[in-house]
Amino acid sequence: MTPLTSSELNFLVFRYLQESGFTHSAFSLGYEAGINKCTIDGNLVPPAALVTCVQKGLQYMEMEANLTNGDADVDEDFSFLTPLDLITKDVNELRHMIKEKKRNLQRERDNKDKEIDREHKGEQGRVREKERHERDKERGKDKMKDDKQTIERVENGASGGPEPMDIVNPPASHNCEILAADVTVLEGHASEFFLRSSPQKVCACAWSPTGSLLASGSGDSTARIWTIANGTSRSSGHNGPLNVLVLKHMKGRTNEKSKDVTTLDWNGEGTLLATGSYDGQARIWATNGELRSTLIKHKGPIFSLKWNKKGDYLLTGSCDRTAIVWDVKTEEWKQQFEFHTGPCLDVDWRNNVSFATSSTDNMIYVCKVGDNRPIKSFAGHQLKAFSEPESPWAETPNGEVNCVKWDPTGTLLASCSDDVTAKIWSMKQDKYLHDLKDHAKEIYTIRWSPTGPGTNNPNQQLLLASASFDSTVKLWDVEQGRLLHSFNGHRDPVYSVAFSPNGEYLASGSLDKSMHIWSLKEGKIVKTYTGSGGIFEVCWNKEGDKIAACFANNTVCVLDFRM
Repeated sequence: MTPLTSSELNFLVFRYLQESGFTHSAFSLGYEAGINKCTIDGNLVPPAALVTCVQKGLQYMEMEANLTNGDADVDEDFSFLTPLDLITKDVNELRHMIKEKKRNLQRERDNKDKEIDREHKGEQGRVREKERHERDKERGKDKMKDDKQTIERVENGASGGPEPMDIVNPPASHNCEILAADVTVLEGHASEFFLRSSPQKVCACAWSPTGSLLASGSGDSTARIWTIANGTSRSSGHNGPLNVLVLKHMKGRTNEKSKDVTTLDWNGEGTLLATGSYDGQARIWATNGELRSTLIKHKGPIFSLKWNKKGDYLLTGSCDRTAIVWDVKTEEWKQQFEFHTGPCLDVDWRNNVSFATSSTDNMIYVCKVGDNRPIKSFAGHQLKAFSEPESPWAETPNGEVNCVKWDPTGTLLASCSDDVTAKIWSMKQDKYLHDLKDHAKEIYTIRWSPTGPGTNNPNQQLLLASASFDSTVKLWDVEQGRLLHSFNGHRDPVYSVAFSPNGEYLASGSLDKSMHIWSLKEGKIVKTYTGSGGIFEVCWNKEGDKIAACFANNTVCVLDFRM
């Protein structure tokens, strides 16, 4: 497409200001941009041309996504269009133009290809004959070699089994599949928002720490509180009447993207649910669906939100580069922490008054309520250098710190990053204790096991699990800083991992639409379930007999787990 020049753009803006009644602004722009000296004939520019150009740009993007889905030369299709075409013609006319020009271009290519084929036909025949002769010679050599190797194996008594491997994770057998009778599908997200042009994924879920309530948050501008019956799921059907409360983050029907629910968390008593939204507001809800508080201070989307253990403070991290501690009782912000130079991606409490934050700026800060400066700064994640990118459009992994998590005692801090590493930090030193480097792609999230000191399983070893875009889940010995297991059952990026309350199993959810449950003792898949969309989060209930999974097709699935 012929690029739009700065003079043409200035003229369109000038005309827009004139037509909108902004005469002084139009005069200033016309004077500074020299509109009176440009060669554009104003009589050829239709009214509202700038608005039309923007609208056509949206149509152009729509065409790029839908016009030639099966064509690899999408960019070439749109080289046929000019800015004037986009402004003066509708989508159907543009599609007709492209189709005609493509047909003419293809005809020219076909004629050229035929000519080339005739020129090389004789040469190709000679090459094929030579290759056939060489293959026959190689087959003879291979047969003699195979016969010799077979004789040697028989003489030496060698077996033909596979070479030893640290861990073998075979495909899940039919016996590992979770039966439909053991699955409850929770539907409702986005159902009443049918005006939306695309499905809105369920991106967050969390079980109440004290009861059978499950909360979910979605891109449909709602959170929901589901009451899940005790015992096994009903085998008579998945989608019968369910006790659910809808927590609306806007009034009436709307397409406001700014109201999407991005994160949620229960307080320790299970009496209040906090939600974070794309509109920068945090909301606190009672278990009966009543909106208790709306906390307004952030100037950008909230990416992470956590209650402290005592339940008197709520911590939020936002795209506006800040973290805020809220006093829940007074419903006011107590302190805003403005240390990061990039969006704050995650927050996690160390105890009731101190916490860690991570950001796209590669930094981790440990802060304390009442202190005006971080009490500790961790700098270790960094831009990963590649000698050669996979493609000109490939993004170079950077040091964005996606997740931070304190261990159960608040002694060690784990972090993971787009730099393909996870790290273990201690408040006693500035440099990391361990640098965990076995992943091949970005690490999206990490989780500590509910084992070791400070947990209900004090006699078991403390472990760390990491989930990566390389489709693997890895299990680490944090004391030694070494890899224990690499779980390789997924085919696409893994977005979520969660330990069972007894620390014996690990659930993982992936964009390959499957959730696997791994036995940490056996190092293999013991249960698996495949849904109808990518999985963004998995979580266990407090009893460890149910697992919830958030799917990209607007559903939440609750799976019964028993061994």
